[in-house]
Amino acid sequence: MADLLAQFAGWLHDVFVKQLDFWVILGFVAQAMFTMRFVVQWLASEKAKASVIPVAFWLFSLGGGFLLLVYSIARQDPVFIAGQGLGLLIYIRNLMLIRKSTKRTEVGEVKES
Repeated sequence: MADLLAQFAGWLHDVFVKQLDFWVILGFVAQAMFTMRFVVQWLASEKAKASVIPVAFWLFSLGGGFLLLVYSIARQDPVFIAGQGLGLLIYIRNLMLIRKSTKRTEVGEVKES
């Protein structure tokens, strides 16, 4: 058992300490930013007592997704590059739809006045 724990400790050191560089730090920052979108969505839903997706969800998705794409390009990970690249298109499209809807609402409010 002690040998197994020593091997596991060695593996943790190899993965989390030996590889620590700028790109790993950027990857962790990106992942934390990407994770924040779920925290924001959860808190907004709890406040509204219904499932909602606030604009901040899409902003964190865009920021975290972009940083994760940069990280995956630096690491040359084709699966991660494809996943984050396609995800960015969805986040940008949702922000465009929100902006269009907001403009429409603002124009409607001006006309009603």
